[in-house]
Amino acid sequence: MLSFGKMRKRIEPVVLCAQIASAFFDTGLQMVVKERCANMTDALSPTPTEDSRQKAMSNFYMIYNMLAKFVPILPAILLAKVGDLGYRKIPIVIPLVGYLVSRVVLLLVIVMDLPIQAMFGGVVVHGLSGGFCSYWAGVMALVSLTSTEEDRSLHMMHIELVYGVAGLVGSLASGHLFQLYSVDFKQGTLLVSLSVFLYFLCLIYTTFFFLMPSVSTSAQERNETNGFFTERNSRNILNILLLFASGILYDVAVGGGMEILVTFEMKEPLNWSATQVGYGNAAGFVVFLTSFLGVMVMSRWVSDVTLIIIGMVSFAAGIYFMAFVTATYMFYLARALTLFALIPMPTIRALLSKQVNGSSYGITLISLQLSFKIASLAYTPIYTKVYQATLDWFPGSSSPCPALSPSWPPYLSAWWAADLAGLTVTRGSWGTDG
Repeated sequence: MLSFGKMRKRIEPVVLCAQIASAFFDTGLQMVVKERCANMTDALSPTPTEDSRQKAMSNFYMIYNMLAKFVPILPAILLAKVGDLGYRKIPIVIPLVGYLVSRVVLLLVIVMDLPIQAMFGGVVVHGLSGGFCSYWAGVMALVSLTSTEEDRSLHMMHIELVYGVAGLVGSLASGHLFQLYSVDFKQGTLLVSLSVFLYFLCLIYTTFFFLMPSVSTSAQERNETNGFFTERNSRNILNILLLFASGILYDVAVGGGMEILVTFEMKEPLNWSATQVGYGNAAGFVVFLTSFLGVMVMSRWVSDVTLIIIGMVSFAAGIYFMAFVTATYMFYLARALTLFALIPMPTIRALLSKQVNGSSYGITLISLQLSFKIASLAYTPIYTKVYQATLDWFPGSSSPCPALSPSWPPYLSAWWAADLAGLTVTRGSWGTDG
């Protein structure tokens, strides 16, 4: 068993605690948005329809997601620069402050009956602190510095596993916790209060107790080389560009599809309750476990590039099947097909970290995260507007034409993007393996 001194050098407790808190927040926000949008459309229209509620929800999430992705761009770059100067805790601590403030805003929305638009202010504060892209890039840069090139993919997948298990536990509990309320506390108060408390614990632990672990020998050697690329790696710029392209295309597929799922779950034919939302989110986090096991087993016989392609094909199959979901059991079957969908991103990050110096890990990984954010500024409104335009189409494969699914265009676009990303990685493998 690890002593407290060794535990203080592990980032896993922060990832675990923060992700449980995030799962609580996601379920709470989803249910509060559903309730407030329904109330708003009912008040504005004498004959409200499910379509009007769906459009209100999707419009809210479109603005919310675009703010979450646009605002962090400059702060994240600055935090990455600070991290690469040797202050590795800063890109993790500052975003945790933003997380804490944005969760407090949701708590105030519930307790004080503030308009749901107040969450836009919360997400702006979250973005100004660097957001998820700074937090996660900071964590991954830390993992890169404390691992060798040979086992870096496994170490990054281990962090993803902790992230996934925490999300699984948090999601399973969140639906039940949301429904707990009394005369003195409104529905969702307990759930969001726990999220705020867990983020506060993360902030205290990271600021006052977490100790920077020692840097691995290989990372230290790379740190001592000046410049963004070494002489050897300057010949692999094509690989880096292809890895970026693959990661961006895959993020367009995954990010766009998952954003639409949040709204799709709230309408017929699914129309989930808070408990079902928690279970659905938990099903997504099971993928972290299956992806980790897949890396452990398959990495013995196949290369990193092959692992990436396997993961992309897995997601493409699952998201294509998701286009025809008309019942809850079909949703879980579609999720089951994506069992390796989380393999590509940590593997791409690991391959990227092998191309650059240790002193550039932070800026390289944050550049990848920011490229996802910039791409999302285009795909978020596109996915949202296509979804809204097809709300009246009959869902599922029982329609006269498979294209007549409310989620068909976004999901098929996601499937196509994942497939195209797979082709990009295949081209990149020529330079990597050769």
